[in-house]
Amino acid sequence: MIQIPDTLAACAVDVLTTADAMEKTAKSRLYAKAWFEGRAAGQPMPIGSAEPPARPARPERPELLAPRDVPRRRPGTPAGRKALLHAVAHIELNAVDLHWDIIARFTATPMPLGFYDDWVKSADEEAKHFRLISDCLATLGSYYGELPAHAGMWRAAEDTATDLMGRLTVVPMVLEARGLDVTPGMIEIFRKADQPDAIASLETIYAEEVGHVAYGSKWFHFLCGRHEMDPKETFHALVRKYFHGALKPPFNEEKRAEAGIPPDFYWPLAEQAE
Repeated sequence: MIQIPDTLAACAVDVLTTADAMEKTAKSRLYAKAWFEGRAAGQPMPIGSAEPPARPARPERPELLAPRDVPRRRPGTPAGRKALLHAVAHIELNAVDLHWDIIARFTATPMPLGFYDDWVKSADEEAKHFRLISDCLATLGSYYGELPAHAGMWRAAEDTATDLMGRLTVVPMVLEARGLDVTPGMIEIFRKADQPDAIASLETIYAEEVGHVAYGSKWFHFLCGRHEMDPKETFHALVRKYFHGALKPPFNEEKRAEAGIPPDFYWPLAEQAE
C-alpha cells in the first residue's frame, strides 16, 4: 500500500523519483485524489517544500534516442499506428512529470491554492491518458517501452528550471498547445483504420488538453499582472529565449482561443521563423 506523503511538494517529488510507469501514474492519481479530498473538506494538504530531481526517474525501457534517430514509420500502416500510440504514451508520461515538477520546483513563489488545484488536476489527467494509451497498445500486442522514444522531451523543463513564467510559456502554452494542433489529424488516422479504442482515448486527451493549455495561459497572465508586464511582449520574449525551433503552422486557432491564447501571440513567432 502506498503511503501518502505529508505535503504536496513531497507527493510531487515521490512521483518524480518513481521510475516504473504504472507505479508513477498510480501515485499521480492517488495523490491527486488525496489533494482534492483535503480541499473539499476545507483542510488542504500543506504545500510544503521539497527538492525535485533535475530529471525524473525513468524505466529502463524505452531506449531514449536523439529526435533525429527515432525511426520514422508511416502512420497508414499497422506498425506506424503502433509507433504513433507509443509516442503519445511517451508524451503523456513526460507530462505527468512536468505537471508534478511545476508544483515542487516553484514553491518559493507565492501562488494561490487554485494554481496547485490546476496542476494536480492536470497531472491526474495525464496519468489517466497514459493508462488509456497503454491499454490501446495492449490491444495491439504492444506495451510502453517496446519501441525507442524521444530523449529531448525534458529539455524544456531543464531550460526553465529557475523561471516559472518561462515554464508556463514553453510547456503548456507552446508544447501542449502544439498537441491541440496535431491531435485531430491523429484521430483521423485511427478513424480510417477503424480503431475505436484509440479514437476514444485520443478524443479524451484532446478535450482535456485544452484545459491544461488554459491553465498555463491563466497563470501566465496572473504573473504578468502581478509584475505589471505586457503579456504578449513577455510571451514573445520568453518563447525566443527558451523554445528551440519554430512555431509551426497550421495552428488550431479555435482550440487555442478556447484555451486563452490569441493568434497575435503565436503567428508573429511563426512568421519570424520562416
